[in-house]
Amino acid sequence: MQGLFAVMAFALVVHEGQLWPQITLSQDPGEAVQERQSSFVSPIQMNVLPGNDSSYFRIPPEFSLAHKPLFDFKDTDVKFKVETLMNILRDRTHESWVLRAYPDPITGRPLIGAGFSLDVKATQHIQRNPQNPYQFIEPSSAELWQEAGFDLARLQNILDQFTRDLEMWTSKEFRKRIRYDELVPQLTEEEANRLLLVSVLQAIHNARAYCHDFDQLTGSQQMALTQLVFQMGINLEQFVRFLSVINEDQNRLRLKQTSTDIHENSDRWRTAQRMLIESDWARRYTDRAVTVIAMLDPIYDMDVGGAQRRVRLQIRPLHHHHLRYLRAAMHHSASSLGRPQQTHFRADRHGSANDRVLAETRTMNAHRPKPRPHRLRTEALRRRRIAHKTNT
Repeated sequence: MQGLFAVMAFALVVHEGQLWPQITLSQDPGEAVQERQSSFVSPIQMNVLPGNDSSYFRIPPEFSLAHKPLFDFKDTDVKFKVETLMNILRDRTHESWVLRAYPDPITGRPLIGAGFSLDVKATQHIQRNPQNPYQFIEPSSAELWQEAGFDLARLQNILDQFTRDLEMWTSKEFRKRIRYDELVPQLTEEEANRLLLVSVLQAIHNARAYCHDFDQLTGSQQMALTQLVFQMGINLEQFVRFLSVINEDQNRLRLKQTSTDIHENSDRWRTAQRMLIESDWARRYTDRAVTVIAMLDPIYDMDVGGAQRRVRLQIRPLHHHHLRYLRAAMHHSASSLGRPQQTHFRADRHGSANDRVLAETRTMNAHRPKPRPHRLRTEALRRRRIAHKTNT
């Protein structure tokens, strides 16, 4: 090792007029860079300079011994286990786990592994909170790919193959092949985990940039905020009310922490949960949102199932109106505009008024469209909520 350092120190010596070009302050910067680059000889074509000793070689000024990592992370920086979060993201309920490039269901952009984007460009993400010292890091897919230790040529080959696959298969055929595991893998399990780890580290860093009080959160709250950043990225900026709630004034937070009222201390996170519950994201990805939003509960670790049930009861999923239900509704509307249907029940003179009312009700229900599935689910949830209140 001492010999190696001696050789390196000897090679870095600047010999006057022989190794590096002389650059004056009045010289144009562009010409200086061009001259410096023209003086570099690659290690493969490295030759001894004429008239010099064989110990002197030209080296690039940007020469570095090690790759500088994008994220400075230690296990003690967070209160949750990174492996636990990676296991959650590998679950198909949250993110897909496909070892071959596939199109995003919404945007059609190429993804791989646990939703790793393959063609994202570097984005400038400005920190708008003056109280937060952390800056956002939004590198390109190529930079994250290199951070995981992969070659850029391999990334380009995967993108080229993805383009050829799109020419052969439709999105429906892609999903079918993914469902039945018919795609030839382009990554191994270990390589996909490396990509996922890099994405998680980026999400943790940006979660600190979103919340200046990140270190004071519980482990479950830190994991929830990291998942939100992982899934939404820079789009989390659109949740203005949610971000304003989790970044309350520090003096106000200290008063709440010294307060003896536990309910007042938890109002902050109840409000933050409500901001997410009322969003289209929660209604579109209900199962994923229930898991993430429930983690924001201050007492989540004490009652995980109860926290998830409370969130699920408040989320209204998006309703997909099928064609047959629309036709039934149109038929019902058209029939209501015409002559009302005659009751086919004829009660005798001894029949009671209740029997006649029951017959008319049956006739009206016969011409109504069948109840929709989401209404049945809502009714079941309402009955379950009433039963829960009665038992408690």
